[in-house]
Amino acid sequence: MSTNQIPIENIYYLLCYAWDKLDEADIVSVDKLDNKNILELLSRVLISGMGALIRRGLDREYVEINEESRSIRGKIDFNTTIKKNLLQNAQIACTYDDLSYNVLHNQIIKSTIRTLIRCNDINKTLAGQLAVIYRKLTGIDEIRVTRKVFKNVRLNRNNHYYDFLLKICELINDKLIITDKEGNTKFRDFLRDERAMNRLFEDFVRNFYKKELKGKYVVSRKNIPWNAVPLDEKSADFLPNMQTDIFLESTDDKLIIDTKYYREALQSYYDKQTIHSGNLYQIHAYLKNLEAVDDENRNCRGMLLYPTTSDELALSYDMDGHKLMINTINLNQHWKDIHQSLISIIA
Repeated sequence: MSTNQIPIENIYYLLCYAWDKLDEADIVSVDKLDNKNILELLSRVLISGMGALIRRGLDREYVEINEESRSIRGKIDFNTTIKKNLLQNAQIACTYDDLSYNVLHNQIIKSTIRTLIRCNDINKTLAGQLAVIYRKLTGIDEIRVTRKVFKNVRLNRNNHYYDFLLKICELINDKLIITDKEGNTKFRDFLRDERAMNRLFEDFVRNFYKKELKGKYVVSRKNIPWNAVPLDEKSADFLPNMQTDIFLESTDDKLIIDTKYYREALQSYYDKQTIHSGNLYQIHAYLKNLEAVDDENRNCRGMLLYPTTSDELALSYDMDGHKLMINTINLNQHWKDIHQSLISIIA
């Protein structure tokens, strides 16, 4: 599958569903983008989001300030005052809390914008728009943005609107690589990363069904125990976890969906195209081990779902008493058609 054929607006919707941020999808008019540059898309989302954020007002928090002054403010830091012998200069060390914009989530955004401005893949127009926003973020420190930094962010109901922009920043920083000693960077297109796209596609499909089938199905990942009895304690420790990508359950239907992202949905064997055999073994294991848990699972269906950018494929089989479906979803079509296809294949 050629990721170059996936319209940029569809990539955006995949991200919004995968992050469970569909309600914020209208932050930028992706249908007006006339190219397939994913970094341009992420930059435009950041620019639009920051414009709204600045109009709303940046988040502030109380942060601890330590300063040396001739007047007392807050609490006196006696240890620092004595250690630095400040009294001889008629000064004293104080500690106090001050309402400040210089908080971690603002630091991440400012640092990401600064990095984007220096990125080799950003055009001058976007770089200029980013620079305007950067200059408005006064009093906010720049930091080195790592994966660990994002884990330290603590949002609440009053500033949850930062979450979407921080996810954009995380994706940008995760895919930027330094190209020279001056710190210039280049964006590593995650669309070419099969593992990254596999995770994105799985999260997209799961959250799509959570939202679009709400009230009809309970959507989750399901842990399935092995239908195997360890003959000793050591053997029990070596059984791997068996967890489905997606499990749909209603009062009268159960469906296991296993998403697979390949450049080619089918494998070629001599002059014949076939389903990937390993995928069939995997979905069969899910169905039979789930059936062993409870006989009510005997009617559970299975589906292998592949993305494609060409004609869609729909195959069905009876596999050991279970209905098995092989479906592809064409990502190179209008978003409304993708939406309809994903709904119809469940029926």
